[in-house]
Amino acid sequence: MPRFPFMPRERKFFDLFEQSAHNMVQAAQELKAMVHTWENVPERAAAITELEHEGDTITHQIMAQLHRSFITPFDREDIALMAHALDDVIDFIDAAADSMLIYRIGKPSERALELADIITQAAVEVEKAMPRLRRSGAELRAVLENCVEINRLENMADRVYRSALAELFDNSTDMAGIIKWREIYEQMESATDRCEDVADVLEGVALKHA
Repeated sequence: MPRFPFMPRERKFFDLFEQSAHNMVQAAQELKAMVHTWENVPERAAAITELEHEGDTITHQIMAQLHRSFITPFDREDIALMAHALDDVIDFIDAAADSMLIYRIGKPSERALELADIITQAAVEVEKAMPRLRRSGAELRAVLENCVEINRLENMADRVYRSALAELFDNSTDMAGIIKWREIYEQMESATDRCEDVADVLEGVALKHA
């Protein structure tokens, strides 16, 4: 049976995944800038929310394309999983920024700065991986390098998150502050978890199709 090439099938999916990843990077960079400068916080939070809405639009486009496509570049389930995982990343970024704004925190903690940096690094690594989905063979397998780095960053975020919670309960008697920061830390760490979910899908696609 002849083997059909990976590339020609519905290139629109690749375009949309790359758009979604780029949008996610922009949101991560906005969050990083927000916590590091702590200026114009309402405006930066609003910018992140706008990017979150753009991410929703791209996700809807991916799902609509999936429903009307007879042939897809890889498994339909993987396309849906990746679309939703990318969307979840920006959802948690938006949630963290919104919580910081709503709770009127005085200034971000050092752990929040660390987590924002890691989120941005992981998002950038996801964006680097996306164009490789268009390739085949060794070029597609190179996605696995991105996956390893994303997993490393998620493990780093998990360590920072655990340290942040330990410090929160050790160093504060302000229960309201503890509750606020615990929620923010969870949202930020969850953003890196969803990046790892994207990596899991990327890895599966590479192993199946390379």
